[in-house]
Order: sequence, then structure tokens, then C-alpha cells
Amino acid sequence: MKYETRLIWVLTITFGFVFFDRNAASFLMPFIANDLHFNNSQVGLVASALSFTWAVAAFLGGAYSDRTGNRKTFLLITVVAFSLCSFASGLAVSFVSLFATRLLMGLSEGPILPISQSLVAIESTAAKRGNNMGVMQNFGSNLLGSFAAPLVLVAVASTYSWRWAFFLSGVPGLIMALLIAKYVRRPAPTITPADPAADAPAPLAEPHMGHGEMLQHRNMWLCMLIAIFMVAWMVLGWAFLPLFYTKVRQISNGQMSVLMSVLGLSAAFFSFVVPALSDRFGRRPVIVIFNFIGLLVPLAALYFQGSLFVLGALIFAGWSASGTFPLFMGTVPSETIPARYVATSLGIVVGLGEILGGVGAPAIAGRAADQYGLQAPVIMMAACAIVGTVLALFLRETAPIRRSAAG
Repeated sequence: MKYETRLIWVLTITFGFVFFDRNAASFLMPFIANDLHFNNSQVGLVASALSFTWAVAAFLGGAYSDRTGNRKTFLLITVVAFSLCSFASGLAVSFVSLFATRLLMGLSEGPILPISQSLVAIESTAAKRGNNMGVMQNFGSNLLGSFAAPLVLVAVASTYSWRWAFFLSGVPGLIMALLIAKYVRRPAPTITPADPAADAPAPLAEPHMGHGEMLQHRNMWLCMLIAIFMVAWMVLGWAFLPLFYTKVRQISNGQMSVLMSVLGLSAAFFSFVVPALSDRFGRRPVIVIFNFIGLLVPLAALYFQGSLFVLGALIFAGWSASGTFPLFMGTVPSETIPARYVATSLGIVVGLGEILGGVGAPAIAGRAADQYGLQAPVIMMAACAIVGTVLALFLRETAPIRRSAAG
């Protein structure tokens, strides 16, 4: 239990700094776009670049770590690599150079989530799997990557330069690599079984499962479809809300940074609430309800005209939908197929979600914004939340407590 807790906190803080780096370009984009003269299509392509290579690396890296079992070493290499890519982003002098560095950053960051979640799944008991995987994926990433990042990075960019903000964001990853080397151990050859009645790791005895066999499960392809639309919902928010606030709503950069930080504060809070609710009430109803609540973010940004405080409160509530990501990306797949393959299954779900949602949506939204205005990406956000809600209605329940009750 002591190691399980320590593992979750080391990995969630590490993933927090991964998202600190990933989101940096979006929060700094008002400064970068002015300095390097980007149009909206180029803004979308910068966001798409990282999502594309993140997807490829998540799929390949997850499969590699499952096949070799060499999770800790691979994790250390990727954490150091993404830190170096952050430094390189600060040296960009054109759209092409920034685009290239974000491609490299996606390659280095992509395997980190599936590897980390596989470590958590292996070390967690069945009754706490949803909560542990939710905290690992969402708490640090949103407290650091979405709450702290806009406040810190915009302040540094305003005081010094957006380049210095990128340099700063690369340092914590190197520190976390040292902590991983010291505190994360190589997992024993055991897993948490998929049987909901089990409550402790069991010997690893499952036969090999290919990708085709995984995709025969309805939950797997539903999770992939949900990921496409909900990743698009999230990436569109990161990429275009800063510009929408400053250019359409005429909000200052300082106020924009506070509103964007609300996303992280919300997601950090709901990283405990949403997965814990799913452990108690089931995965499917929780994903359906909170994906639908995600509509509040684009609707409030588009139509609410009151105080910034109330706008922030609406955004806080709406961004609770981010709490469903570890459920459809990791927990449901890991409870659908043997947990030995959680990194592979998560890599498939994340990969497709990032390719079609994280890559396609910003690129399309950027062109739409050039033609129809910055309202277009926000409207697309709303549509994605609706589709993600409808798809979740068809999931088969996997929560141990609900399956035991049904049995």
C-alpha cells in the first residue's frame, strides 16, 4: 500500500510536468503568434503536430513496454527527452522550426501515459483501480499542466519572453527523472486480474492477445470513438480558448491566464471525484453524465455575458468532463481485457483519439476560424461533447462493484 501510494504520486507529478510542457504552446500562443506572425491555420497545425506524434508514440511505446516489460528504463528515457524538447521550443524562430520541435515533443511524451498507467494497473487492487488510474492521469496533469501553467507561463512571457517560458518548463522534467530513478521500481511479473471479484494481484498467466482480439470487444472500439471526440473537445479548448478570450471577448492576457488556469483547478479537483464516483456507481453512468456536463465550457465561453467570476465558475463545472478521460482511456479497457495489456490497449485508444481528435480537429478548426471566425472552434467543442455523451450510452459496465451486484 505504501509503495502503491508513492508510485501514484511520483507518476502523477511527472505527468503533470508533461502537460505543463504540452500546454505551454497554447497558453503562450498569443505571444508567439504576434512575434512570429502566425495565422489561425498555423495555430491549429502547431497543436496538431504534437498530437500526431503523441498518438504514434503512445501506440508504439505502449506495445513495446507490454512486450518487453522494460517499463522503468523506457519511462526515464522519455521523461528526459521531453524536457530537452521544451528547451528546443524556446529556440524556434519560425513556424517551421516550432512545428518541428512540437513533433519531436509528441514523440517523447506519447509513451509516458500508457507506461505510467500500466505500472499503476499492475500495482493497484481491483477495488481502487479506477480511483488510482484517475488520480495518476488527471491530478498532476491538471494541477500543474492546466492550472499552474497558464499563470506561470503567461507571467514569465509578459515579464521576460515566451522563449524564457519554454526554457523554464523544461527543468522540472529533469528533476522528475531523478525521482523516478530513485522511487519507481520494476514491476513484479504479476497483474491485477480482470476478474472483478479478485482484490489482489494474481500470477501472470494470460495467453498473448493480439490487436484484432482486443477490438472484438465492444468497449474497446467505443472507447476509441469516445476518445476521438473528447480529445478533440479538450485540445480545441487548449488551442483556441486563449485566442477566443483575448480576440473575441476582448479579455486581457492576465484575465485569460486566470480563466485558463480554472481548467486545471477543475480537472485536478475532479480527478478524485469522477473516478471515485465510477468505482461506486459504475463507469458508464459517470462517463455519460460528465461528458454531457462538458457542454458548459463552450456554451459559457460563447454566450455568457456576466462577470468573469461567474464565467470562471461555469468553466470550472464544465471542465469536470476531463475526469472521464482516464476511465475511457485506461480503466474501462483494462477491465475489458487482461490488465497485462493495459499499456497496449491504452496506446490504441489514445493513439486513435489523438490522431483523429487531437490532430484532425485543431487543423480543421484553424481553417474554419480563418473563414468564419474564432467562434467556429468553440462550436466544434460543443458538438464533440454531445457526440461523446451519446457514444458513452452504449458502453458495457465494467466496474467491479456493479458487476458483482449484477452477478
